[in-house]
Amino acid sequence: MRFPVESLPKLQLCGQSLQSKFRVVPEDRAITSHLSIPSSYTPPEEDKTVLRIWGKQPLQGQVKISGAKNSALVIMAGTLLCADDCRIRNVPDLVDVSRMGEILAALGVTVHRHGDALEVNASHIGQSKAPYELVSQLRASFFVIGPLLARLGVARVPLPGGCAIGARPVDLHVRGLQAMGADVQIEHGTVHAYLKGGRQRLQGARIYLDCPSVGATETLMMAATLAEGETILENAAQEPEVVDLANFCRAMGARIRGAGTNTIVISGVPRLHSTDYSIIPDRIEAGTFLVAGAITRSEISLAPVIPEHLAAVIAKLRSIGAEIHADAPNRLRIVPGQRHVATDIKTLPYPGFPTDMQAQFMALLTLSEGNSVITETVFENRLRHVAELNRMGADITVKGNLAIVRGVPMLSGAPVVATDLRASAALVLAGLAADGVTTIQSLQHLERGYENLEGKLRGLGAQLGRFDGETDLPIAAPSSVTV
Repeated sequence: MRFPVESLPKLQLCGQSLQSKFRVVPEDRAITSHLSIPSSYTPPEEDKTVLRIWGKQPLQGQVKISGAKNSALVIMAGTLLCADDCRIRNVPDLVDVSRMGEILAALGVTVHRHGDALEVNASHIGQSKAPYELVSQLRASFFVIGPLLARLGVARVPLPGGCAIGARPVDLHVRGLQAMGADVQIEHGTVHAYLKGGRQRLQGARIYLDCPSVGATETLMMAATLAEGETILENAAQEPEVVDLANFCRAMGARIRGAGTNTIVISGVPRLHSTDYSIIPDRIEAGTFLVAGAITRSEISLAPVIPEHLAAVIAKLRSIGAEIHADAPNRLRIVPGQRHVATDIKTLPYPGFPTDMQAQFMALLTLSEGNSVITETVFENRLRHVAELNRMGADITVKGNLAIVRGVPMLSGAPVVATDLRASAALVLAGLAADGVTTIQSLQHLERGYENLEGKLRGLGAQLGRFDGETDLPIAAPSSVTV
């Protein structure tokens, strides 16, 4: 059965639609040392590894911030626009990056990793259909639909999977592609898109996004780079990762202006050329380490960072009582205050407070004096870490999309389960500040978005290690901990 995307129902949250009915596959495949597509697929076995954290250890020193995960994934998809070699630098070594590499390889793209650089050649795209067994594990894989359609005139991409933090639908992507002259249908869980009427290129269009979706903005911006004529995206997302993608496309010869504002104008060109491009630092990783300094009452430095990307995070840390200093243009230092006090947080699209920092700040606010209210407006299922923080002694009540956090004097180590990527980080932060030992299960989420988080924390003085959850034998325990 085929049905047009116009029939997808619209619900209350931004762009929410049919996607809430699809099964979400957990992100739990092991990271690989090379980027290649497996010859056959079998469901991954449940990982029994746990992370054990000995709390109340002061942190000190400097931490290196990796390249932005969310930039790396979409820029990897963006290499499909170019028939020449591309080099992407400062690419974090993450499970999600490996998965995106496997998806590109399945399409016929050659991908080689050298340190933090990827060498990508998409001169011969072998097919226009991305494999379900890979796409179902990675939400960002849907980004390939725009470049494939622009390059080949046809694309077939299964509806995506990813973290179970809420419905993240594709109707805004699809409606935009339709406005650019594509015929788009959904059949058996796969989005089929192709150019209508024998056209060779997509056509420029004026597209208004119902909400400033980052994914839709990026998909349509990539598709428009090779379209005929001018495309105007109104109510576009303004996130730094959108600007990073625009800069990458411009480095290949695309004509884009306005990225970083709510109106982006793309003048299509016939082809793009090779480039050598470096990805921006990860603002969410940087924010997570700033919270690590605050929650452990420790002074630490971060580099490289782009401070303006962290304006909302820095403002909230200062309102809680921490001091943030810019020691250099690309370096920040956090000095915790004498006391931390409650503050209210509402997640919003950039430049508002990022939803990807909500869980980490909730962990910090559990130990801040007074009552805080956190309002989650972006994803409807992104408060599931509340139950796990309460297991550690937090006092948090959820009412719809609101979390009321009442500060407590201390947290206690406990066995907890990570429910998604940023919830994992929040539990690590809580464990660093808690009294006793915290054991975190479901580490596959953590490996999706933080490069060597444990090693970086150990470098700052944290005591934590991996253990076999069945035998309780250490896998990577810190040398300073007796096990």
